[in-house]
Amino acid sequence: MPLPFVVALLLLILLVALLRGTEPSKGNRPFLVLIGLCALQSVIVGLRWGYGIEELRYVMPILPSGLPPLVWASFRSLTQHDDAGTGRISWFHAAPPLVMVALVLVAPTLIDVALIVLFVGYALALLDLARSGTDALDEARLEGVFAAHRALYFAAASLCLSALFDIAVLLDFKWSSGQHTVLLVGNANLLGLFLLGVTALVAARERGAPSPASNDDYRPAQAAQDREVLERVDRLFKDQKLSRDENLTLSRLARRAGVPARQISGAVNRLAGKNVSQYINDFRIAEACRLLRETDMPVTSAMFECGFQTKSNFNREFRRVTSLSPASWREQNRQPRSSGT
Repeated sequence: MPLPFVVALLLLILLVALLRGTEPSKGNRPFLVLIGLCALQSVIVGLRWGYGIEELRYVMPILPSGLPPLVWASFRSLTQHDDAGTGRISWFHAAPPLVMVALVLVAPTLIDVALIVLFVGYALALLDLARSGTDALDEARLEGVFAAHRALYFAAASLCLSALFDIAVLLDFKWSSGQHTVLLVGNANLLGLFLLGVTALVAARERGAPSPASNDDYRPAQAAQDREVLERVDRLFKDQKLSRDENLTLSRLARRAGVPARQISGAVNRLAGKNVSQYINDFRIAEACRLLRETDMPVTSAMFECGFQTKSNFNREFRRVTSLSPASWREQNRQPRSSGT
């Protein structure tokens, strides 16, 4: 079986895992389409180079040109954006496949160069988005925003890797008449497409569930002071236990507080000296400490009770706040039990 078919099968398994593991939503569609397109491209590559179907050479440049815009759209869906020109921007990102069709028909010698520029350009755009930090991904679950942010870098690296393989194929045709093209394309398919698929799976799983409809969705008439913003957020955590919401995102927090997400992020950065995810996890860890100190609840139960869903995140954040593991902290801080007489 040609290697690209193996990759396509693995990508389809990832797609099924994503469909079964997350609630289908409009926000996840770019990730689903991205994984599906990666699988389709793997099949096309396998048919072209594994079975020598020459007619597919006209399709092969067009499918890859749709990958970088889809990667961008997928991660852009993890941000809350209300740009006035969103429609024009969307059409701009739909242009690469159309341009590639024109090149296939009119100037096929420019295809490789165009793909290299396309992949590198979108990789730089992803790195620019990552430069804004975790708070920019305000539609990602706050517990998993670090994983989604790392996935941004992996996606950019995958696009750069694909560009490098395109350069290698271009040089191979120039220097050895394409003798190593099948090997190069197979490796590029294995590494580039599979990395993109795994990256999409990781990022999509960290997307928060859709916010319920609300009649009190509004923008404040004027910006509140940073302290007032934090007091409003703190009240939500203390009175309504909002920090325990496993699907809590920055945009959902902003909706509940009636404050723009950027204003919350700025207030936390300036007054607390940390990002929003760390600020909320401080509340979660404080609740976990209370449970470990005052009850006999198992550590795993305390983890779920305070809003964490994975042990790795819980242990990492617990050590960040207390410098101890949960078990060690409980041993040192457990309240003595009064003996009945």
